[in-house]
Formats: sequence, structure tokens, C-alpha cells
Amino acid sequence: MDGRRTLVERTGTTAPPARLGAQIRDTLGLFRSSGFGRRAALLVAALVGVIGLTAYMQIRLNAWNEPFYDALTRKDMAAFVTQLGVFAVLAGVLLVLNVSQLWLDQTMKLTLRRGLFRALVRDWMAPGRALRLSRAGKIGENPDQRLQADVDQLADLSAALGIGLFQATLLLGSFIGVLWQKSEGFTLSFGGQSHEIPGFMVWCALFYAVAASWLSWRVGRPLVALRAEESAREAVLRFDLVRISEAAGRIALERGERAETSRIETSFAGVVGIVEAVILATANLTWVTAGYGWFTLVAPILVAAPFYFTSDMSIGELMMVAGAFTQVQGSLRWFVSNFAVIATWRATLFRVTSFHRAVLAVDRAEAAAEAAGPRIDRREDAGRIEIAGLHVVTPQVGVRLDPPEVIVGPGERVLLHGGSGSGKTLLFDTLAGLWTRAEGHIAMPPPDRVMYLPTRAYVPPGRLDLALCYPEPAERYGHDQMVAALDAVGLGHLAAALGESGRWDQLLGQSDKQCLVFARALLRCPDWLVMDDVLDQLDPEALTRIEALLQGRLARLGVLGIGDGATPSPVFGRVVQIVAEPGSARHGAGTAAP
Repeated sequence: MDGRRTLVERTGTTAPPARLGAQIRDTLGLFRSSGFGRRAALLVAALVGVIGLTAYMQIRLNAWNEPFYDALTRKDMAAFVTQLGVFAVLAGVLLVLNVSQLWLDQTMKLTLRRGLFRALVRDWMAPGRALRLSRAGKIGENPDQRLQADVDQLADLSAALGIGLFQATLLLGSFIGVLWQKSEGFTLSFGGQSHEIPGFMVWCALFYAVAASWLSWRVGRPLVALRAEESAREAVLRFDLVRISEAAGRIALERGERAETSRIETSFAGVVGIVEAVILATANLTWVTAGYGWFTLVAPILVAAPFYFTSDMSIGELMMVAGAFTQVQGSLRWFVSNFAVIATWRATLFRVTSFHRAVLAVDRAEAAAEAAGPRIDRREDAGRIEIAGLHVVTPQVGVRLDPPEVIVGPGERVLLHGGSGSGKTLLFDTLAGLWTRAEGHIAMPPPDRVMYLPTRAYVPPGRLDLALCYPEPAERYGHDQMVAALDAVGLGHLAAALGESGRWDQLLGQSDKQCLVFARALLRCPDWLVMDDVLDQLDPEALTRIEALLQGRLARLGVLGIGDGATPSPVFGRVVQIVAEPGSARHGAGTAAP
């Protein structure tokens, strides 16, 4: 089994493009689709200009070494003071350029992050796609990790490495000529003969950097897989912690603290294990990078020493040559000192591109599954709800209706009745278009005329008025309309909190959250409601109020309810039975029911 497949299995991602170039092209295409391409191009042009000027000024600064140190050797005070003035000008210009480059660098990182984040979120939040991805296995787990931490890290490292690579290459090209020129005339004597070696110091710098780069690559190669595994395990730990925080009440009721502690400690142990492996690999790599760095302090003088002692080279020329050697090997060293960073960047690029490919692939996978399995005839332009011959089958459960034909016209109320485990939520998802592996006929009114109310009401965090009007902006409705809607469902006490922010999904009980959704329906004014066990979630007082609302102010609405009938309701005038059957691997095999 090759290393790439092992990495895929351990990180839970689909196989990435076979080559790094393909991953980079995918990422560039993703960024261009975000609309930030022009801004990024302008920033790149500005960075190229600033880095080019910086390289030129560094050449001037290196050349300044010769007259400055020669003035010191001659003890020439006038020349010394003059060169200090020259240095002040050079340093001042370089300071301005360095600050400008820093600002452009940070702005570039932010622009990359904005573009990647926008493009990924838009693709991920295409209608129904996030749900399908969540059913796609491990690649659909922890999308927050990919969209927040991984995108941030990829933008940061891409900008840092791209700018660093360009700057190192430019400085290398700028100073290698200086070093080659100063190496003229070097001869090596052996066998009684003298042999001239053109560009001797250039070859020394190249050999020095290549040897260190090769050694760094050999020692640091395991960091790519280790960094990817570390990110995956950190994401699992974070997910477990968030899950416990959200389910703290239920865990306390079950006295499950010890079990959850054990689960968290197991997840954390996995993180600790991989971090220890990363620490060991990084320490091994540091032997190379740190040793290279320390030896670099004397390497330029050691290489230039033969010229100094066998020629009329001045101390100023020696310092200029040493400076040029330092710039050349420093540029080459970029590849050495950044190997660990490159490893992290490749691992992050792997995770982001794998996630994006999975986001796009779920549509194709869904279409292929539909083509291979049962097909449902669905349209969304009818003037009523029509269901005929519906048969939903998964490996776990099969669902059909008795009688098989159901029609819900304007103002009609029909209950689809089924017991626990009969596939009620699966049926609800099928009616809502979230589950398509079924056969039969479904005709629904246009989507903007139907509201779907799931068993667990969705109340987004933030301001209460935004949660009430979701997904519409609060500005679409007047304050008095919102207050009236809350009063109608028994939540008038929340009117004063409409402008307040909070975790309303946690602050409100299940019954109040369902009432909030009915208040939302009053604002939106749909023509049909499709409800999944909603009335059974209401407390007695709220149930009485909502039933009165459905029979009074909302009497014009057609209502298709799904429930177990535990709470007899006068709202429904007709009952259709949900018939549960054993599942079949023939339909949707390998896909879990929602």
C-alpha cells in the first residue's frame, strides 16, 4: 500500500489529485471563482516591485561593506563618517521597503483567505450539498476544520512560501554574479600543477546548500504525513468537545460524565501520540537546520580565506565577498529552513483540495446512485400536494403509505401516522427533497409556498429577530409584525429581546423553539406546512394555542403532518398509515438513512 493511500485512510479524505501541480491548479481555480483574483493580482504586482527594489538596495548595502571596512583599516575618519551617512540612507530606504512588504504580505494572506473561504462556503452551501456531504463518510466530518483552520493556514503558508521563494530566488540571482566575479583567479594546486576553478565560491555555496537541502529532505519527509494526521486528530478532539458541550444536560441526566471523560481522554491520547511523533520528527530535522545555521556563521570566511591570504584582497573586499556568500547560501538555505513549513503546507493543501473535491463529487455520486437505484418522479409546480405509489427503501427500513395515494389541497389537513421506527423522518426528508432514493410520484407546490417543519426546530445563534425571520433578513418585516407573531404563539415575553444576541437554540426549550417556528410561519405566510412530529414536541398549553392558530388564523393553510398520534389533535381531518417494511440492500446500498 503506497504512502498516499495510507494518508488518505488515516485522514478520512478522498484521494487527492495525483500530483502537487494538479492540487495547486485546483486551488487557483477555486480562488479565481471567488471574485478576489483582480485584487490578488494587484497585490502580487506590488510585492514584485517592492521585493525587486529591496534586492537592489541589498546589493548596494553589500557593496557598501568594501569602502566602509577599508576606511576602518586605513583609520580614515572622514571616509568613515561619509560611509556612515551612506549607510543611514540605505538603511532608511530598506526600512520603508521592509514595512511596505510586511503590509502587502499580511494583506495578501487575508485576501487569499477571503477568496478561498468564500469559494469553499459557496460550493459547500449549494442547495442540499452540505447534507449530502455529511452522509458521505469521514470526508464529511468536521467541515469547520477545513473551512476555518485549514483555509486560514493554507492562505498564510501559501503567501509566506510564495513570497519567500520569489525573494530567495531574486537575491540568489542578484548576488551569485557578485560572488562569481570575486572568485576569478582562484587556483587549486595538486599533482604539481595549478588548476583555475571559475566561480569557486559559487560552487562552494551551491554544494553547501544542496547537501543541507538533501539531508533536510531525507530527515524531514515523514513530517508531511504526520502533520496531516495531526490536523485530523485535532479535528476529532474538537468535535467531541463541542458535542459534549451541546449535550451537557442529557449527559448529566444519564450520569454519563465518566463515559464521556473516557471518550475525551481516548481522543486526546490520539492527539498526544501524533504530537509526540511530530516533536520527534521536528527534533530530528532541527539537528540539520540548526547545525547548518551555526556553521553558516563562519562558512563565508572559511571559503574566502584562501583568497585573502594568497592575494592582495583588502579586508573590505573580504567582508563584501563574505556578505555575498551569505546572501547566496541564505537564498539557497530558504529551501532547507522551510522544509518543515513546506511539509505543513502540502498537508494543508491536501486537506483543502480533498474537501473541495468531495464537495463537488457528492452531486455526481448522488446522480450515479439515483441512476443505479429507484427513481422518483418529483415536480414542484403543483397547486396541491400529491403522493402516489411512494416507496422509500434503505438498507435499514422501507416506507410506503396505506392508502398509496394522498392528496392535500388548500386548507386540507392530513396526518401520516406511524409508530416509532417506522421511518417517519425518512419520509419527511423524501417529501422535502432531501432524500431522493425512492420510487413513486410526488408533486409539491413551489418551494416558496411550502414550509417544512422538522422534529427539531432550527434556531440559529445571533440576534433573536434574525432567528425569528430566518432565512430572510429581519429588515423584511416590521418590528410590530414580529411582536404580533410572537404574541400569537405565546412568546410575547420575548418581544423585548428581539435585538439581543445569544444562543437561542440553547436558551429556548424544545416547545418554545417550535412555537418560534410557527411565529416564523405567520411572518412568511406560506400556503402549505409539512410537519415532522412537530405537535408532539409542544407542551399542553402551547399545543392548545397552536391548534387554535391552525384552525383559526391559519385555517387557509394545507397541512401535511407526520407523527405517531400520541397526542390526538383535532387539526387533522384525515389519517393515512405509514407502513414500515424491512430494508433492502438493493436500494441505496451502503448509504445510511438520514
